[in-house]
Amino acid sequence: MTALIKAIEKIVGPAGVLTGEDVASRSDSWPPTGGCRAMAVVRPANTQEVAKVLMLCHQQGQAIVTHGGITGLVKGAVASPDELVLSLERMNGMEQVDTTNRTLSVEAGVPLQRVQEAAELSGLLFPLDLGARGSATVGGTMSTNAGGNGVIRYGMMREQVLGIEAVLADGTIISSMNGVIKNNTGYDLKQLFIGSEGTLGIITRAVLRLRPAPRSQNTALVAIDDFDKLAEFLKAMDASLGGTMSAFEVMWNDFYSLIIDDGKKHGTPLDLSHPFYVLIEATGGDAETDPERFEQALHSAFEIDLLSDAVIAQSKQQRDELWAIRDDVEGFVERLFPPMTFDVSLNIPDMDDYVCEVRERLAEKWPGYKMVNFGHLGDGNIHLVIGVGSLDPETVHAVEHIVYESLGRRQGVISAEHGIGTEKLAYLGYSRSEPEIELMRTIKKAMDPKNILNPGRVLPASGSKAT
Repeated sequence: MTALIKAIEKIVGPAGVLTGEDVASRSDSWPPTGGCRAMAVVRPANTQEVAKVLMLCHQQGQAIVTHGGITGLVKGAVASPDELVLSLERMNGMEQVDTTNRTLSVEAGVPLQRVQEAAELSGLLFPLDLGARGSATVGGTMSTNAGGNGVIRYGMMREQVLGIEAVLADGTIISSMNGVIKNNTGYDLKQLFIGSEGTLGIITRAVLRLRPAPRSQNTALVAIDDFDKLAEFLKAMDASLGGTMSAFEVMWNDFYSLIIDDGKKHGTPLDLSHPFYVLIEATGGDAETDPERFEQALHSAFEIDLLSDAVIAQSKQQRDELWAIRDDVEGFVERLFPPMTFDVSLNIPDMDDYVCEVRERLAEKWPGYKMVNFGHLGDGNIHLVIGVGSLDPETVHAVEHIVYESLGRRQGVISAEHGIGTEKLAYLGYSRSEPEIELMRTIKKAMDPKNILNPGRVLPASGSKAT
């Protein structure tokens, strides 16, 4: 055990430091690709311990990689043997819900699902939701500015955070645990940390904004036979539902057919012959009239030939079964293994042409390729999962070039909600100008002059270009 790790153990106690096999048995990526290779895993119990650990690492120039629930998809948590992992898994405390101000104060290691459940028990709603809700932590979702299924109505994670506490690289604690919605007193410092993937500071606590729990929840799975109709259907439903639409999840036929397969796992709510499927949901304030309004909106869309078929959930169980199709990540990962996952944003009118071009270019190089497409089309975000049978660096680079070059020509964004991590470093220039990247470097240097916080993530090396 090195002198540094011994000194850290004096701060966090023996239970706060893992070494050897206890490190190697842990995962640092999803899907798991092997054990963690960090020199040690440090597990502070509170903000003060985080500050002392960072102060010590700053003094010695020791690089740190932060760990949350390890549900990220851009390899931002993969650590090398000369890096320390700092995990906030022991910092999982949560205060009582403030039902008057509709807030909840939590530590960064609390899983997202616990926040959702605490809000629900108090008759409120924490609207951020994603498939990894049981593992993803509040700190991780803040550091990556997670999106998920409800962005079209409630916004991304940064819209759910009122105040934070964070520790800078040198151990300085920045505490802005403010619970008010309006705070116009100078720079909004919390936004420096939200979405910065742990490169500017480590978020340790937060004040989360809760919303009124909906009194109605109406869900349908809809089949559509043309992309232009898909875009029109989105506009028509958004107008008809008067701002209550909370999800508009699109599955291309390749995704739906692969997940449904023979129907043994999910049944066959709609047949497999349609090009597009939409899981649409609306939440409102009147349990008696909202279902009728929802059904009428669908009926009106059907009358003008925007949809071909639909099934409306008649119970919470049926609603959960429909969502299980969309959330069956393991289902397509298994069939496309080893998978390459992409998370992009672009203008809705460009999506169909973009997906078709990517397909054509993949087919030219790998005739036996597999690809599924799905996503939160209502907010311009789609996911592509591609399998070509190999994850060797040359193959991965070739696939990435096809996906991102085709996107860049359409002024798309290489990361909608997953972040940059290490996987997308080489392609940041497709979505950010050099002056923007240089400003990011300036901020990073000011806040972490020794570059010890998640080094090599988010920002490409100075002078590097997109490939």
